[in-house]
Amino acid sequence: MEQTLQGSRPLAARMRPRSLDEVAGHAEHLGPEGFLRRAIADDDVPSLILHGPPGTGKTTLARVVATSTRAEFEELSAVSAGLPDVRAVMQRARDRLVGGTRTVLFIDEIHRFTKSQQDALLPAVEDGLVVLIGATTENPYYEVNAALVSRMRVLQLESLAPEDILALVERAITDERGLAGTVTVEPEAREVIVRMAGGDARYALNLLEASGGLAGDGPVTPAVVERAAGGRAVVYDKDGDQHYNVISAFIKSLRGSDPDAALYWMAVMLEGGEDPKFIARRMIVAASEDIGNADPRALEVAVAAARALEFVGLPEARINLAQAATYLALAPKSDAAYRGIDAALAHVQAEGARVPPIALRDASATNRRNLGHGTGYVNPHGVAGRVTGDSCMPEGLEEMRFYAPGGIGPEGELAARLAALRARAHGAEGSGTMPPSAGPEDDG
Repeated sequence: MEQTLQGSRPLAARMRPRSLDEVAGHAEHLGPEGFLRRAIADDDVPSLILHGPPGTGKTTLARVVATSTRAEFEELSAVSAGLPDVRAVMQRARDRLVGGTRTVLFIDEIHRFTKSQQDALLPAVEDGLVVLIGATTENPYYEVNAALVSRMRVLQLESLAPEDILALVERAITDERGLAGTVTVEPEAREVIVRMAGGDARYALNLLEASGGLAGDGPVTPAVVERAAGGRAVVYDKDGDQHYNVISAFIKSLRGSDPDAALYWMAVMLEGGEDPKFIARRMIVAASEDIGNADPRALEVAVAAARALEFVGLPEARINLAQAATYLALAPKSDAAYRGIDAALAHVQAEGARVPPIALRDASATNRRNLGHGTGYVNPHGVAGRVTGDSCMPEGLEEMRFYAPGGIGPEGELAARLAALRARAHGAEGSGTMPPSAGPEDDG
């Protein structure tokens, strides 16, 4: 009966590593000097958050930690578990601890737990009642309660390297738990599986199993793998050269005002399994880095597309991403804001930060009375044109310039205004025309 059940399980489940040495990849954590390997050897594993994309072995590592440290393993899914389930696990952990057995509690998708559910875990983690291992594909510093994160160690798990995926595929082909003696897989087909997996071990093994079933009594060929995957293979590795080359081509297509190329490279990424949030984030950066104030709406469009992606999701959100990409590609370009902040940062890093002038310092009642803060400050709202012409730079840096706007689009108007402001600061009223300033009154 047990053998029948084992044979009916998916290949990825049958090939799940049973020991630390069978776990592929993650040398920075599991190598001879890796933190997790040393912690397991010392039987001193702390509570952990495993952060990484799907198929990188988060659940596997949690199970291996439990078996390697002789702890009892409990697993909850944040999608389906509630507070009663958490409390029940805690009670069982207390009962085991009386007998000297610790509990490893693994929570998949921990970021999906509500705040109250996450708060319920805090006492157990603080008191050492359980070793909590949470898995998440989202950034834990944003998606998990700060109080919980501060009590756990965050381990970043990267997508597996092609050689690690290939080793897993070859092991599955020859291992008695896997497909030993039941299938022949051509070397080229193995390479296709590795490329299509994109660092996802689970996907690679599922695709191998599906390809074997589709091949029947024949060998698994590259064509069989492509049919099993449901389409033509896209040579794209989310952590390899193709990842960086394609995103670079996409960004440079936006910068180079080529909407057709931008759509092509976006399609390559989407078909290759790239995280669409990554594409959206890169467009938000490009909107300020390469377009800036030449078209301030570009940032609004990019952010709106990212928000639409969160609400809609793929496949429909491809349209939102495409709208933003084509807008950014055709927008006028300026990198003045990007160059400006980098120049200011370089100056501060080299020279240190100076204190603000007395006139600009906090002028609350006590500071104003005892320290003279705010002395000499002129509120521009009480001046014609609402511009005083006074420099707000530290003493000695009044002539320092970081922002040099271009002359394209709305930034051209900003350039003219800035030239007039700088002229007024030098007392040359006639050398620039000040555009009228509009805005609400502000006593601040």
